[in-house]
Amino acid sequence: MKKTGILLIQLGTPDSPSVADVRSYLSEFLNDPRVIDIPYLIRKILVNGIIVPFRAPKSAKVYKELWTLSNGESPLLTHSRQLKELLQTELQDEQITLELAMRYKNPSLDVVLERMRKANYDRIVILPLFPQYASASSGSAIEKAMDIIRKWWVIPEIKIISQFYENSGYIDSIVDNAQKFNLAEYDHILFSYHGLPERQVDKVYDGSDLCQDQPCETQINDENKFCYKATCYATTRLIAQKMGITENQYTVCFQSRLDKKWLTPFSDKVVEEWGKKGAKKLLVFSPAFVADCLETLIEIGDEYQEIFEEHGGEKVQLVPSSNTHPAFVAGMAELIRAQL
Repeated sequence: MKKTGILLIQLGTPDSPSVADVRSYLSEFLNDPRVIDIPYLIRKILVNGIIVPFRAPKSAKVYKELWTLSNGESPLLTHSRQLKELLQTELQDEQITLELAMRYKNPSLDVVLERMRKANYDRIVILPLFPQYASASSGSAIEKAMDIIRKWWVIPEIKIISQFYENSGYIDSIVDNAQKFNLAEYDHILFSYHGLPERQVDKVYDGSDLCQDQPCETQINDENKFCYKATCYATTRLIAQKMGITENQYTVCFQSRLDKKWLTPFSDKVVEEWGKKGAKKLLVFSPAFVADCLETLIEIGDEYQEIFEEHGGEKVQLVPSSNTHPAFVAGMAELIRAQL
């Protein structure tokens, strides 16, 4: 049996909620050309001169709140580390070693991959923990890992899992978490995915084709199978089908936008609209995040709750992420075994 190393990659987290650590994290994250895909000089001026200096102190306060909710540690790091340990146990009969790295900050890809180089694996499987492919997440993580590996004198067999939105274990973990709530009690259901600039999904297509020219909201085909918007809608359909949710009961929306030319509808605006309509309770899924983090616990759990209350609503209920759900662990193990 081939000696195999599995590299799990998450997005990243500041080392602490201090302003300095948050500034360092945001600087590394937002200077990534796959995240802010504009010309180099403009990006540097925008990120280093405007966004990071003004955003870091505000973000540090939010991260401090998140750390307080999560016993003094980043929940993203906690859940990801636990997932790695559970997968190591699940795959103990194979000659496999699990490693975890963050695309931004620590544990860094440079340090973890150097450890993997020294282990002299026959094969390395790269698994970014992003269910739906996007250049700014999966693409960036894969590119960074390959940039490091290509400098090795000995390059082992490399396998890459670029997305897994249709994985049954992933879907089942979300469905099971949602079944803890009585759907009949909620006026509407939101499937809130992380937002992306429209230009980034348009880059998936060749020539003059755009995302809007594809049936991304209703089907997956050979042209849109790597379109983030299409796979978000596909994920929603899989969850809704398993739960018996009809189309008129839910809305697919996108959160964490930076400007108006991002994927719509915007989650915060949808929450506001339902409050104005007289809705009292909303159930919100966030399937793009396999581990609870700032975007789920704070943005949805706190900020959207405030927006909803301001417009007459009462409760925004977040469905927990997959985290370390047994079905999710089994699903990721299945993905890895398929590469062996």
